[in-house]
Amino acid sequence: MNKTVQHVAWSRHANIYEVNIRQYTPQGTFKAFEKHLGRLQKMGVDILWLMPINPIGKENRKGSLGSYYSVQDYEAVNPHFGTLQDLKTLVKKAHAKGMHVIIDWVANHTSWDNVWVKEHPDWYEKDKNGHFVSPYDWTDVISLDYNNKQMRQAMIDAMIYWVKKADVDGFRCDVAGMVPVDFWQEARTALGKVKPVFMLAEDEDNVALVKDAFDMNYTWKMLHLMNDIAQGKKNAADIWDYLKWNKETFPPDVYRMYFTSNHDENSWNGTALERLGDAFKVFTVFDYTIPGMPLIYSGQEAGNTKRLRFFEKDTINWDKLPYASFYTELNHLKKTNPVLENGKDGGKLVPLSEGINHNIFAFYREKQGKQLVVLLNLSNQQQEFTVNNAQVKGKYHDFFTKEEIDIPSGRTFHLPAWGYILLVK
Repeated sequence: MNKTVQHVAWSRHANIYEVNIRQYTPQGTFKAFEKHLGRLQKMGVDILWLMPINPIGKENRKGSLGSYYSVQDYEAVNPHFGTLQDLKTLVKKAHAKGMHVIIDWVANHTSWDNVWVKEHPDWYEKDKNGHFVSPYDWTDVISLDYNNKQMRQAMIDAMIYWVKKADVDGFRCDVAGMVPVDFWQEARTALGKVKPVFMLAEDEDNVALVKDAFDMNYTWKMLHLMNDIAQGKKNAADIWDYLKWNKETFPPDVYRMYFTSNHDENSWNGTALERLGDAFKVFTVFDYTIPGMPLIYSGQEAGNTKRLRFFEKDTINWDKLPYASFYTELNHLKKTNPVLENGKDGGKLVPLSEGINHNIFAFYREKQGKQLVVLLNLSNQQQEFTVNNAQVKGKYHDFFTKEEIDIPSGRTFHLPAWGYILLVK
């Protein structure tokens, strides 16, 4: 099964960074966030994903500020964040620093007081009594009716509006799997006529989405596996099953997005440090070195330890940046090593520990004479592991300690609890 969507060239070695504008600065504005662009550029960030930039509905609002995902007007800017001009300036400055910007898009539902509700009530789903319908317990929003052709066209027009008006480079699409695939195909085709875009689907199970409309989707199952391994409920051996399923399920050129946190996980289930504890760094190395694109969520480089409140103001503390250099190094490796290219052209992952050690996840990847050897201890006990593979020998550079390491035909490594070794040749 082949992928029909063509990736934009700039996405091939990219990482992605999710920006929570409301919580990023005390002001919670585009202008205030702009001051962080230089720092993020130095950290090697490629794609900035801005959480929804639209005004938030007031009717049936949750909390005092409401959910970003309750959109009141698809063609307007949330006044709390600034003006359309502020957004345009932000995108322009990000582009000048070599970064691309995608915006969050909520196509499945709107706020109860969206501008469409009065003008086009027929664009919404109704129950048998003719009342609007809220998906799940999302009582602050109502579902759109994708059988309505006019509504579909208006939605595509609104997406095109932001590409033309603000020069955004694509979209992260909320609950993409709840919207018909053929709509996303139409939208992708229409957007591509304006400029080549990058599309991220919040979905993991609908293969048709990433085959025919999107560049990338989520790896929720892997995140849950990480949580379970950190808590001792699962082990490294379970990841091989996940990767086998992954390979059998998706076309080779689909990008899979790996993450230790995002806005949902942070707010509802806990920060990466809260859920993963001492395993946080080893899983971050995992995210950066297996085939896929790594995500950083706002505040992770600052070691954010609080669950950011979803419907209220809750500013991230930027006083210290304990993980900034860690992410900077990994972003640089991702960008410069051909082995780590996103999609089908990256180096193939070859297992070293499968069936040998339940606590060690070890593999190598190779491309154009470059090789990466990755040894991860996914347990809270010290482990030793012998690399005994004819393809892995010679002189290597230890990426983190900067030592030169020689691997003869078999070498035993000692890894501390949750330890990691990354060797580059």
